[in-house]
Amino acid sequence: MNNDQLIDEFYDYLTGIKRYSEMTATAYMSDLRAFDTFLSREDFGAFTEVSRRVAKFYVAELSDHYQPRSIARKISTLRSFYHYLIEENQAEVHPFLDVKLPKPGKPLPKFVYPEEIDSIMASIDLATDKGMRDHALIEALYASGMRVGELVQLKVSDVNLENRTLLLHGKGNKDRVMPMGERLSDTLGTYIEKSRHSLIRKKEKDHKMVFVNMHGNPITTRGIRYILRSVLNHAGSLLNMSPHTLRHTFASHLLSSGADLRSVQEMLGHASISSTQIYTEVSKKDLRDKYMNAHPRAKKK
Repeated sequence: MNNDQLIDEFYDYLTGIKRYSEMTATAYMSDLRAFDTFLSREDFGAFTEVSRRVAKFYVAELSDHYQPRSIARKISTLRSFYHYLIEENQAEVHPFLDVKLPKPGKPLPKFVYPEEIDSIMASIDLATDKGMRDHALIEALYASGMRVGELVQLKVSDVNLENRTLLLHGKGNKDRVMPMGERLSDTLGTYIEKSRHSLIRKKEKDHKMVFVNMHGNPITTRGIRYILRSVLNHAGSLLNMSPHTLRHTFASHLLSSGADLRSVQEMLGHASISSTQIYTEVSKKDLRDKYMNAHPRAKKK
């Protein structure tokens, strides 16, 4: 049989014997015809003549155009196809059985640009206790890179406005001292003195936590996520941003501006520097994107 006949026979097998849906079988056919086109273009012959060496060439070809997950799906089709050919005595060798596939890389952390942070912060009404609280909360997450759980645990006594430091209670009961910039120090000081004091006093609450909800109670991680969504909606932002996105953004912006990896590791409270190194990839990608968008000869005309 020629290649077209083998494809038709395999389609009948998938729909008639395996009972695959027409949509699934059609997707298999698309993968097979793409492979057939490759064999014809490179003059590698028929399906039944494909060697392991040719299979490796094809994986390399796919790697130039597709992500690892898509490649794995396409090769899965070919593995099923060659199992079928061997069972039908149409082929003796399974060329894709042991071929190595590219490993999917870890997704890079999402981050937002400084201009987007500025726009979001500018949308908050600082004339209200709620607005001042929301502004201080987002500023604290972005300017310190603390985890949302660390923000929830932050006590008034952990905020040293005179020295501009925060005492953060991290994972595994590991505390660390985080420096504060002038903006965060001023924002937290104003919030604690005015808005927090007002919310606590109105509700007659007595506790040590820095951030409170509108009932004067200590804020929860769920409450922080709700506040962030509300602020984004009010700002008309289309960003899909979580509290952890602000932590990623903190690290990415520091590294993009020249901070060393060890310092960022310490500020994030990472036990291993390997956890911090992923942000260097974010920094490189950001730099590459800026180059491609800005340099007049970066792209072909």
